[in-house]
Amino acid sequence: GAHVLEYFLAHVDPATYAVASSNPAKAPEFTAQGLAFRTVNYDDPRTLATAFAAVENLFFVSSNTFDNERRRRQHQDVVDAAKRAGVKHIWYTSLAFGGHTSTSQVAVQQAHYLTEEMLRVSGIPYTSIREGLYTEAFPLYFNWYPSTETIVLPQPTPSPTPSSTTTDPAQLATTQRITFTARQELGHATARLLLRGGARYRDRIVVLSARETLSVREIVDLINEHHHDGTARVRVEFVPAAEYVARQAAADAGGKAAGFFAAMVSWHEGIARGEAVVEGEGLMAEVLGREPTRASERIRALLAGARAEGGYTWHQNYA
Repeated sequence: GAHVLEYFLAHVDPATYAVASSNPAKAPEFTAQGLAFRTVNYDDPRTLATAFAAVENLFFVSSNTFDNERRRRQHQDVVDAAKRAGVKHIWYTSLAFGGHTSTSQVAVQQAHYLTEEMLRVSGIPYTSIREGLYTEAFPLYFNWYPSTETIVLPQPTPSPTPSSTTTDPAQLATTQRITFTARQELGHATARLLLRGGARYRDRIVVLSARETLSVREIVDLINEHHHDGTARVRVEFVPAAEYVARQAAADAGGKAAGFFAAMVSWHEGIARGEAVVEGEGLMAEVLGREPTRASERIRALLAGARAEGGYTWHQNYA
């Protein structure tokens, strides 16, 4: 949301839109820029009716909870309130596991599928924007910190066809691939979609994603090259899921609980099935007017840019 607002502030008359936050104390930050401010608390449906009054286009950023049932309730409240308020079009930020398909089994993606169905049956014109996986969040996927020397990942669940499932670490690190997309560029591309208007994307699911995919091995090589001066300090170890959860929770530098790592098992199983290789069909490049930044370039810049501060970190890696 922050980068969408960043783009709007640079290109759109602030008198034509309002911003919302669950924290009323942030109001002065926005009103000082000439923006109308409204409080939206997904856990307090009473705030929604007031916030959505006279809104024609609602940019609906997904809740950030990992509790899918809580997220479902929050999102249903938003859709219901938008319908009562007469909102003309909802733009929803979904997630891109599985790309254009709706067959991903990753747990976090299920809440997005449920929300897309809520929107479909609501009767409100909508666009669901399946956003690519943030390049900047790469440490979260691997629980990597600047001091990490062993990246521990869960072995994939054996497939029904044993011959198609490998347990060889070198092969797993090469075949498990992710399409990462720069966060700021996603925000700017999303803003441009909104400004094009809803008619072109009415009742559609679209995917915004860069094109380059990186394997686990390639990401580790980038870490070794740009954080460790080319020394092969970081290695990858694949272990059974239960061992992964126990080991990570016991020694996590960010203080995350076992439940977090249990949820991450689902992410890694999805990656092993190829659900993180996102085919965006070039929409992001078309909207931006250029190719998105390659993930390898962005990771290289993040690692190099943070060397003087002790290394690159991502806020969600910390409880």
